[in-house]
Amino acid sequence: MNTCDLCDKYEDKVRVLELPLSDFGGRIAFSGIVSTVKALEDNSLVREAVAEPGNGRVLVIDGGGSLRRSMLGDMLAEKAVANGWSGVLVNGAIRDSVAIGELDLGVKAIATCPMKTDKQGQGLRDVPVEFGGLVIRPGQWLAADADGVVLADSALG
Repeated sequence: MNTCDLCDKYEDKVRVLELPLSDFGGRIAFSGIVSTVKALEDNSLVREAVAEPGNGRVLVIDGGGSLRRSMLGDMLAEKAVANGWSGVLVNGAIRDSVAIGELDLGVKAIATCPMKTDKQGQGLRDVPVEFGGLVIRPGQWLAADADGVVLADSALG
């Protein structure tokens, strides 16, 4: 079910992310249970997350909206695919967009930036993050497609 249909059918159960994201992955529509990373210009915990079994989950990365460093590149995206992640949503930038576009992974982000991040092991895993008018909590369900991103407390559709 697409995000428009989810909004129509479950208007009282879904919330819409108010952030202008672009699609970069080879999969435009994706959904799954949320896991989060909160880190500014350091993707060490993103690397840690995508190395774990994804089991169809969606990794939501709150990079503070920074466009100075990319929070996801092709090597981490390839690892996410290999480990069964459904998609990655980035409040910030990604890089290697052409290569990521070839992968069977949903990737939404604000923009691209060719600069890699610092690797200092900073950030938080599986904590509530807040951006785009929503508080996004680990364990919630997220669905995304060309029309946007919706969040619900449990799986819909």
